[in-house]
Amino acid sequence: MEFETVCGLEVHTELLTKTKVFCSCEAAFGGEPNTRCCEVCCGMPGALPTVNARVVELAVRCGLALNCEITRYNKFDRKNYFYPDLPKAYQISQLYLPICKNGFVEINDSVNGKKKKIRIHEIHIEEDAGKLIHQNGKSLVNYNRAGVPLLEIVSEPDLSNGTEAAEYTKKLREILLLCGISDCKMQEGSLRADVNVSVREKGSAALGKRTEMKNLSSFAAIKAAVDNEAKRQLSVIGNGGSVIQETRRFDEKTQASLPMRSKEEAMDYKYFPEPDIPPLVISGEFIGSVKASMPELPDEKRARYVSLGLTPYDAELICSDLKLIALFEKTLEITDAPKETANWLLGEVTVLLKCGEVEAEKLGEIINLLLDGKITRDSAKRTLEACVKEGAEPLAFIKENALEIVNDLSLVGDIAERIISENPKAVSEYKEGKEKALNFLVGQCMRELRGKATADSVRKAILEII
Repeated sequence: MEFETVCGLEVHTELLTKTKVFCSCEAAFGGEPNTRCCEVCCGMPGALPTVNARVVELAVRCGLALNCEITRYNKFDRKNYFYPDLPKAYQISQLYLPICKNGFVEINDSVNGKKKKIRIHEIHIEEDAGKLIHQNGKSLVNYNRAGVPLLEIVSEPDLSNGTEAAEYTKKLREILLLCGISDCKMQEGSLRADVNVSVREKGSAALGKRTEMKNLSSFAAIKAAVDNEAKRQLSVIGNGGSVIQETRRFDEKTQASLPMRSKEEAMDYKYFPEPDIPPLVISGEFIGSVKASMPELPDEKRARYVSLGLTPYDAELICSDLKLIALFEKTLEITDAPKETANWLLGEVTVLLKCGEVEAEKLGEIINLLLDGKITRDSAKRTLEACVKEGAEPLAFIKENALEIVNDLSLVGDIAERIISENPKAVSEYKEGKEKALNFLVGQCMRELRGKATADSVRKAILEII
């Protein structure tokens, strides 16, 4: 029989809020262990949670960005489980009335290259757990992360392989970043995915037994986990066995999944309505205000950049980085030259960003000087490097180093004549049809002029003399 992979993802993202979801403790990453927790996030008797309004706003923003319906009447539920990193022994979540539902995103179909719609079943608000640190044979617990606001984005099982799962997660990350919902730092755990994988006979409507692999924190791990787990399940079936529904752990070193425990169902968590938080009613006015504040979404931004003359590839590269987007937008206001600005961003600027900050005002000024024919491209590169590494001002640096293009054609002609007289062999070779000889002469002149004349003007002067 021919089989196919079926995959769905539960993507958890920590929200960009100053404080936690149900208390006023700082929600930032890091800090001394157990210094960013209080009676509320540690579940002390008598401590009452209060919903962070910013969390609700970001959840609605996420739902709108992912084409979801917004639930107007919300409730929170208590999810009971007993892990050492969960100080309350329960997690406040949303099972029955999630804040967003029935959305979708589009990715590239890995088979036919067309757009494929991945449905989003729901998005719900919940609190993060703490973190266990295992060292020297002991387990330590840090509750700083307990209570940090999370959105869990649950897809339908519409993904067909690891490539699609990774692309779907990348698409979510791009939207979350651009909308200011999360910093999506996978290395810090603020974006991570639980992967559900099953296999079934091709063409069948019934789903196979699924396994879940938790807390995958890189696109490569997500792709490898899906593909390798599908292969494992096919091997089990091929050998006459049955896939067991369970939670597994994906080992990135061995590229294999290992069994952890049987898969929990909703009944195992003994959900019941959270008694300490009243129902949350979201008004149409609130949704309207969030919608009015929505930024341009990634697909819209890419399309606009292409309409300005950028290639789809260049637009994709710029939209993959918030810093590049901001720098492109600000610089473009100064230059009004989209393609030239993009070329600089994806060339010299990308390299120089490793050395320091590239200021849009200085970059725009340099590009304009280049486009106006006042400096050569080499001088522009040299000037930008000085601006980034030394904090130089473009015009001052150009004047101090005599980098303006020479408008005195007689000076260019004088130098060209001298270079020609000093290199008779190169002149003879050019006359014999060797184009490289002409390039050599141009290079010698440019060296003498220290980049203060364009190569075209130097070439023209040499050819006229010859």
